[in-house]
Amino acid sequence: MNDFSQAFAKALQLIFQLDPALLEIIGLSLRVSLTAVFIASLIGLPLGAALALYKFPGRGIIVALLNAFMGLPPVVVGLVVYLILSRSGPLGVLGLLFTPTAMIIAQVCLITPIVAALTRQTIMDANDEYHEQLRALGAKASRMMKTLLWETRFSLMTGVFAGFGRAIAEVGAVLIVGGNINHATRVMTTAIALETRKGDIELALALGIILITLSLIVTSLVMSAKHAAYQYHS
Repeated sequence: MNDFSQAFAKALQLIFQLDPALLEIIGLSLRVSLTAVFIASLIGLPLGAALALYKFPGRGIIVALLNAFMGLPPVVVGLVVYLILSRSGPLGVLGLLFTPTAMIIAQVCLITPIVAALTRQTIMDANDEYHEQLRALGAKASRMMKTLLWETRFSLMTGVFAGFGRAIAEVGAVLIVGGNINHATRVMTTAIALETRKGDIELALALGIILITLSLIVTSLVMSAKHAAYQYHS
């Protein structure tokens, strides 16, 4: 118990002293995850809205795949991205393996189905409520999609925050495609695993505290977004 108290105290000391190694790892984690969430949102929001409003051949298959991919194991995503980016893969010539870009690609693959699936459900619910009104105003499907995306923006933020929560806490895929290289691809989750194995409990604890804090912040933002959506529609 005394050892844990000392390790915890040293972990707090690392945080409050803004340890350079700690800040480097946190900075890379945020850069990778925020970039992945931004790209996934650019893809997932319009994709989910289109699946909710448009009817076309293969729509049911895409919806089923999105729902299935929401629970896709990260290590499987990491393996697929690794094979694509490896030297013998179709994109191996780009030399992206074991770089932050590869980690972003893996996280985009993990987050996009979440954002798209939640967006589809949100837009479908909103369409049930506003469909007749928008049709009466002469709005076509493209205009309806833009309107509904704007009207449900607070609810859609929930899906975006959920995507960020998964990205920042993910370890399997980024470890496979990033390699956990010091000063290059080491993020909070992979660093915690490595430092724990090495016995550097202080740094692992400090990163764990930061990760838990970020998770609490994301949870608070999700609750705030839900409250804002409720207030907006009430």
